[in-house]
Amino acid sequence: MTVTLEVRDGVGTIRLDRPPMNALDVAIQDRLRELAEEAARREDVRTVILYGGEKVFAAGADIKEMQAMDHTAMVLRSKGLQDAFTAVARIPKPVVAAVTGYALGGGCELALCADFRIAADNARLGQPEILLGLIPGAGGTQRLARLIGPSRAKDLVFTGRMVTAEEALTLGLVDRVVPAAEVYEQAHAWAAKLAKGPALALRAAKESIDAGLETDIDTGLTIERNWFSGLFATEDRERGMRSFVEEGPGKATFR
Repeated sequence: MTVTLEVRDGVGTIRLDRPPMNALDVAIQDRLRELAEEAARREDVRTVILYGGEKVFAAGADIKEMQAMDHTAMVLRSKGLQDAFTAVARIPKPVVAAVTGYALGGGCELALCADFRIAADNARLGQPEILLGLIPGAGGTQRLARLIGPSRAKDLVFTGRMVTAEEALTLGLVDRVVPAAEVYEQAHAWAAKLAKGPALALRAAKESIDAGLETDIDTGLTIERNWFSGLFATEDRERGMRSFVEEGPGKATFR
C-alpha cells in the first residue's frame, strides 16, 4: 500500500510510502481520505502523525498524471483532491506532521492540515505551483494564509520559492526544527503525550479553535461556551477536577 495507518500506544501514524518522492497521485489522495476518516472514527487512535519516511515528506502532486488531465478532467477531480486534504484537517484529534526532506506543493499543503509541524533541519518547504502556471489547489492559498498571514503566504505562492527549515520556523510555517534523525521520535513523543489526555476535551479544543477562526468572535465564543459547558457531562471532567482537588494539577488519568 502507498499509504498506511499503523497504531501504537494510542498514536496512529499515517505513512506515505511511494518512492522515491511520495508524489501524491489520485490513488494516494483517495487513500489519504479513507485513512483520515478511519483515524477519526477509531477509538484506539487518540492522536495522529503524518509521516513520509526518513528521506522525504512529499514532493508534491504527480505532475505526469496531472499533465494528462484537461480542464474537464480537473474540474471533476479538483473537489476530490481538496476533500482528501480536508478529511485530514478535520480529524477531530491532535495531528502532528513529521516533515523530512521535501514538503512541496501538495506535500506542503498536507503538512498545513496538521495542528503542529516538526521539521528536520534539512527540510525544504514551499508552494511551487506558480512555476507550472498554476496555483495551489489542495488548500494552500487558504491554509497557508491563515497560518502565516496573507503577505508571507503571497510571497511563497507568487514566487514558488522553497524555504529552509529555519526560515519556515521564522515564518511560523513549522513549529519546531530538530535533527533529521529525531523527527519521527519527537513527533511520536508529542503525540503520545496528548494521547493520554482527555479525548473529548482535546476534540472540543481543536474544533473550537478551528471553527472559531472561520467566523466572527461572538460566534466563536458561542462555540467555545457550548463545548465548555458540554464537557461538564463527561467522566474525564469529573476525574480531572477530582484529581486536581485531591492530588494537585497534572496528575489525572483519563479514560
